[in-house]
Amino acid sequence: MSKLRIGIIGVGGIAQGRHIPAFQSFADDCVITAVSDVNIERAQEVATTNNIEHVVEDYRELFQHVDAVCICTPNKFHAEITIAALEAGVNVLCEKPMALSAEECERMLEASKRTGNVLAIAYHYRFMINSQAAKQLMEEVGTPLVTRVQALRRRKVPGWGVFTNKSLQGGGSLIDYGCHLLDLAIWLMGSPKHVEVNGSTYNVLSKTPNGVNQWGTFDHETFDVDDHVTAYIKFENGASLLLETSWAANILDDQEHLSISGVDGGISVFPLELYTAKNGMLMNSQAAWVQGEDNPGIAQVKNFIDACRGEAELVVKPEEALQVSQIIDAIYQSAERTKG
Repeated sequence: MSKLRIGIIGVGGIAQGRHIPAFQSFADDCVITAVSDVNIERAQEVATTNNIEHVVEDYRELFQHVDAVCICTPNKFHAEITIAALEAGVNVLCEKPMALSAEECERMLEASKRTGNVLAIAYHYRFMINSQAAKQLMEEVGTPLVTRVQALRRRKVPGWGVFTNKSLQGGGSLIDYGCHLLDLAIWLMGSPKHVEVNGSTYNVLSKTPNGVNQWGTFDHETFDVDDHVTAYIKFENGASLLLETSWAANILDDQEHLSISGVDGGISVFPLELYTAKNGMLMNSQAAWVQGEDNPGIAQVKNFIDACRGEAELVVKPEEALQVSQIIDAIYQSAERTKG
């Protein structure tokens, strides 16, 4: 079987730090043949460093050199590039979130169905060892009742790139960071349909002059995205999810917490623990060892390559990523109504 030809669109930090090394780790199965970036000098540097043959400024020119692309641009361009790639007969791995809005996600999904090409969304938290193990343990939890999610960083607004640019990214801490654990939680719950979403967003802290921030600097006067978000989500099956995410929380330490309390038991993902009540006892169980790939970026790329070859189902299906974006939209809309 010939090697899958891969193109990278957008060669910033996420491409260089995660996706390019991940694809290169499967040298027997694929080869990166082309890169594209609006900063053609940076694209050329990345190509030279990684021995990549083709360098183009216009991503459309890249399609003739590849079988699949990995899209690592700002969120604003996800839908446009994805749809163009799919219509050109190219499979797509698109960075999260799926797009700037649920409406754009729907157009991406329609293009994938119409063309029959693969569309994967890079929610790599699903590929973490603890996450994969937790999915296997959900039978012990039974029907989920209450899920709690915390994705909190202490004073770590990303001061580089375009993370605080609302027009390019669509939002802040929720659409950049909280989306990972939101996606993971809904997947573990079995992707029930959401029926009610209430949310609140805040950015008072990041708009305060002389703020302390661990991850670079940003202009507090133009800061217009969320740095704190809370939400309550109700599902059709009666389950509920409590979400809290922040780039800039005034807390003791960063916190990543995802727990599910179900009818038969409960589970925590970080750290991985199972909670049961049987035989007159309350039991807390921890795994002594969990099989799997330590690097979720590598596991994610393997799943994408296998899916492109028709040898595996996608772990992150576009329909599921669409639901995450629908909920994100609903949180932002609910917050705006409350402020109004």
